[in-house]
Amino acid sequence: MNKLTVGLVQQACSADRAENIEKSVAGIRRCAKQGAKLVVLQELHTSLYFCDVEDPANFDLAETIPGPSTETFGQLAKELGVVIVTSLFERRAPGLYHNTAVVLESDGTIAGKYRKMHIPDDPGYYEKFYFTPGDLGFSPIETSVGKLGVLVCWDQWYPEAARLMAMAGADLLIYPTAIGWDPNDLLEEQARQRNAWITIQRAHAVANGIPVISANRVGTEPGGAQFWGTSFVAGCQGELLAEADTTSETELVVELDSNRSEIVRRMWPYLRDRRIDAYADLTRRFID
Repeated sequence: MNKLTVGLVQQACSADRAENIEKSVAGIRRCAKQGAKLVVLQELHTSLYFCDVEDPANFDLAETIPGPSTETFGQLAKELGVVIVTSLFERRAPGLYHNTAVVLESDGTIAGKYRKMHIPDDPGYYEKFYFTPGDLGFSPIETSVGKLGVLVCWDQWYPEAARLMAMAGADLLIYPTAIGWDPNDLLEEQARQRNAWITIQRAHAVANGIPVISANRVGTEPGGAQFWGTSFVAGCQGELLAEADTTSETELVVELDSNRSEIVRRMWPYLRDRRIDAYADLTRRFID
């Protein structure tokens, strides 16, 4: 497909799972009505961002794959004839949980899943308490709309992850996200953080010659985080094709042209000029 219309849903979340899912479903429907054939949801969109505390009771939020979310969004994907990227707290086995993105094909089946590889542990983001690092690697998911390089939130800060997805043939990079400000930070620091977040992802688009889709949540949740929205789509030269604001529950719908990636990669052949003979130290933690 040379032309692909993509949509993403930016929403606030509450403690009411049914309400959150209703918002996600409504957003997907609005995107599909505008012609989207691929719709991306934000990270952990069926609940509050529970990783702000370390509480064993929060493991009750986890679900299996297949399970309730894949059933709901699989049926919706089939009804609307769209591919959906959803996000959930995966219960893989007793004591083994992942932060997982699942891709539902337009016929309702599970096209594939990606388990978040980079797991943060910062004030307000205690994800290591809940999530085992992913073990599926950086493999694009084959769908009817192309090869999707699905990554999750903290992964977006790592150029290695984006590069490996691109090297494996991803047509797009997709980042379901839950990131926000500490309201105690100075406004100048808040601006620096948000700008850094936008810049690093636009750089992935530039360095790999493919578009980036990033869907983030909005709203202030009980733990105090103020999620900054700013969901966006960047073209393969990093150009912003669409960007949401920091407060609104909204959708973005954008048409992408895969021929742009081909043209740009011919002009800027980063993959050709990589010095793979000199990169062995990238597998080390640090060079002393």
